Amino acid sequence: MKESSRQLQKQRTRDMLLHTAYLYFSEHGIRNTRMSDIAQAAGVSHGTVFLHFKTQEELIAEVVGTCCGKIARRTHELAGECGSLEEMLKAHLDGIREYEAFYTRLVVENRMLPQSARDAWISVQSAVSLHLSPFLEKAVAEAGLSGTPASMLFHVWMGLIHYYLANSDLFAPDGKVVERYGDAWISTFLQLLRQRPEKLS
Repeated sequence: MKESSRQLQKQRTRDMLLHTAYLYFSEHGIRNTRMSDIAQAAGVSHGTVFLHFKTQEELIAEVVGTCCGKIARRTHELAGECGSLEEMLKAHLDGIREYEAFYTRLVVENRMLPQSARDAWISVQSAVSLHLSPFLEKAVAEAGLSGTPASMLFHVWMGLIHYYLANSDLFAPDGKVVERYGDAWISTFLQLLRQRPEKLS
């Protein structure tokens, strides 16, 4: 049975609100945004937003879940084409680059978000870890760093990225942190892995 025109219009409105909220959150922050801000940005009544999302937490969770799902899928797609750690690191950054403004908001605000939104954020990190860990384990073995857990190197990589994104106003006021520093992050991280163990002690 085909959807009625009313159902299709309702879905289009919902999708438009989600996209508007995504753009508004990216520019102004997630927790500082009110439902009325989304309504005004979307050009609809305040009541229309509440018709589709009963609470602000529900809207936030939906937007974060949708965006995180896209990032995870994109990371998976890019990872399938990677044959080396360097290629995987580049793929990871490419996945972030597509959603950088919103991803940066998540880096800064994730601990203040509703639990369902935090769960979506954690799922993205898990997806990245799933694809990156095999390359890190191989790099550890090749570098003779048997005492260094691949999981710790993963956190070092993520911490590097998130530190720059969380302080993007200092590193790249134009908001394009990945574009400006991505190559340097990769080369520095790979250089650390290639150091002989005795040089690291």
